[in-house]
Amino acid sequence: MTDWSRRRVLGTALSTALVPAAAALAPLSVPSAHAASGKWRFRRGVNAWPWFALTREFPAPRTDYDWPPFQSQRPVPTPDDLRRLRATGLDFIRLPVDPGPFLAFEGERHDQLIAMLIDAVNAALAADLGVIVNVQANGATHYWNPDRMFSSKLATEFGRYQMFLAELAVRLSESHKRAPGRLALEPINEPPQDCSSQIWAEVQTQLLFSVRAMELGESHIPLLVTGGCGSMVRGLTALDPAPLAWAEPILFTFHFYEPYLFSHQGAPWMREPVYRALNNVPWPASAGSLEQTLASVRARMAADTETSEADKQAAYVETERVLKVYFDAQPDRRFIDGYLSQVSAWADRHGIAPSRIIMGEFGALRTDARYTAAPSPDRARYISDVRQSAESFGFPWAFWDLFDGMGMMDGTTRALDPAMVEALGLRMPG
Repeated sequence: MTDWSRRRVLGTALSTALVPAAAALAPLSVPSAHAASGKWRFRRGVNAWPWFALTREFPAPRTDYDWPPFQSQRPVPTPDDLRRLRATGLDFIRLPVDPGPFLAFEGERHDQLIAMLIDAVNAALAADLGVIVNVQANGATHYWNPDRMFSSKLATEFGRYQMFLAELAVRLSESHKRAPGRLALEPINEPPQDCSSQIWAEVQTQLLFSVRAMELGESHIPLLVTGGCGSMVRGLTALDPAPLAWAEPILFTFHFYEPYLFSHQGAPWMREPVYRALNNVPWPASAGSLEQTLASVRARMAADTETSEADKQAAYVETERVLKVYFDAQPDRRFIDGYLSQVSAWADRHGIAPSRIIMGEFGALRTDARYTAAPSPDRARYISDVRQSAESFGFPWAFWDLFDGMGMMDGTTRALDPAMVEALGLRMPG
């Protein structure tokens, strides 16, 4: 049995049976210098989706993927793209990784996928960018989805998910040693459990321990922890960080898309029918009017030939109701500051430096589905307001996204969006 295999068996046994005792015995009293000082190479970042996303899974009842598992036409950043991102003033990428293929494949193909991921991390580090590797399960996948992987410690594939995280930490350790302070691991994206869920607290503790039990030496990769309910602000503020101190070095993360009526207008993936016809929602609200937005909603609904008139009427009634609330509230920069001040107050209560709290996602969908070099000024104003609010509280941030309908770069031409670069307080590379 190889050393890796022995550690794998030991790690599995410990992580399934002795977490409370082991956590209590873990070195608590001397956090790393980075953890104490908050000096990390994560200040201004962008999410690099879909580098390790957009998969080719086979339909049920199969649970595997075609090879290679990622769609060949998906946009992937080149070394030149990464250098240009660094030249804008960004200093890290958050790298979402769909764990499904890594769990579905074994042997040589599994090793190939791990090697691809390590190569991507090293490419970003070579471009002088830090990297947060974010394990981001795909909720739309019929088998390898959050429910089966981490809905609870009894989830069907929870054990395999734990070992994947542990393997990642071990395989990333060499890069971490060469670039201390520039690499971190985020075990889960947007946990679905309730904000104050005890189940989520148990799942997160178990995952952190699975990683720490497998690491060699004294240089541990930083881990990002988060609250429940999709990593929203109220999830983080419900989190008690004290029981996680044994896992240092740790950072904290939350996502921000409030108000969703603005950031997700027109989003086809939202379950609520309200969002699909939304368009021309202004930011701030005072930049437009209820009448103008409702007229745009009616026009989009009229062009919809797939939805029944009865369903459109029901959706319009609800859309009108929520838009009245939006315009009555008149959200603006003060609205954003109010949300983020809750995170700041939570940090103060627990003695956590703001630089250790990363706003891991924020952004807004373009009001049309096409890439344009001059998006609506409302979107730019919103992104600028969120970014400046985060910076005013001292929180690092990672913009969503690089390539998709919320992105800052065209996936075909590789042109940077000047309005997004300006909104993010960056500079166009020369």
